[in-house]
Amino acid sequence: MTRIMFVCHGNICRSPMAEFILRKMVKDKGIEKDFYIASSATSTEEIGNPVYPPARAELKKHGIDTIGKVAVRFAPDDYDKYDLIILMDNNNLRNIFRIIDSDPDSKIHKLMDFTARGGEVADPWYCGNFQKTYEDIYDGCIGLLKSLGIK
Repeated sequence: MTRIMFVCHGNICRSPMAEFILRKMVKDKGIEKDFYIASSATSTEEIGNPVYPPARAELKKHGIDTIGKVAVRFAPDDYDKYDLIILMDNNNLRNIFRIIDSDPDSKIHKLMDFTARGGEVADPWYCGNFQKTYEDIYDGCIGLLKSLGIK
């Protein structure tokens, strides 16, 4: 089983979007039993809050529901629980190293590094474009699956 943790700042927009997009992708391929997929935050400001309504609405357009998901914080022992820890941007990268000291097993990656264009996942909290965020995450998840040998 491949265990994947998506991480963003508050765990109410990008990382839960990635969690649910990848869950749908692996379910559609009939391989959901081969994956455990979760998401978390580097901050504590949104802990316990549900997925942000515009993020939920964008996922709903694609047939994805987020019922029951609330924001949780990445914990130091999560590093040992997951095979891959996928971040949305450089700020998440900096902040994850405030929670854990190092990445000795090279588990930490930015999602957009799995695409040809690289960079960061658009942050809808600032840009307001949840469709662009969805597209970035979707492309990143396709690349992530390809990196795992799944087409």
